[in-house]
Amino acid sequence: MSTLTTHILDTSEGRPAAGVHVAVEMQRNEGGWTPIANGITNQDGRIPGLVPQDHPLTSGIYRLTFHVADYFASQGRKSFYPIVQIICDIDGAGGHYHVPLLLSPWGYTTYRGS
Repeated sequence: MSTLTTHILDTSEGRPAAGVHVAVEMQRNEGGWTPIANGITNQDGRIPGLVPQDHPLTSGIYRLTFHVADYFASQGRKSFYPIVQIICDIDGAGGHYHVPLLLSPWGYTTYRGS
């Protein structure tokens, strides 16, 4: 069974981004998206159990949507990117996929972590 985790670091503040809504979806064969999971980042910028253990990830294209505008607004800051979407190809053969988001009001970066 493959697993998927994420965390968000606010690089402009040098700390985790708490209170960010994250949604996970899987692409359907006909091109639409099926909701898989969602949650809100904790004080460590993580969502423990984002994808429930009883929902194995099969091979396919997955989209993580980070709703960052509300996070920045709660701090009185504006964000150039109100929503960040990361689309990745997951092999359901049992790997662990960690997809961090390094975030600032004017940019972001991501990578496959461990």
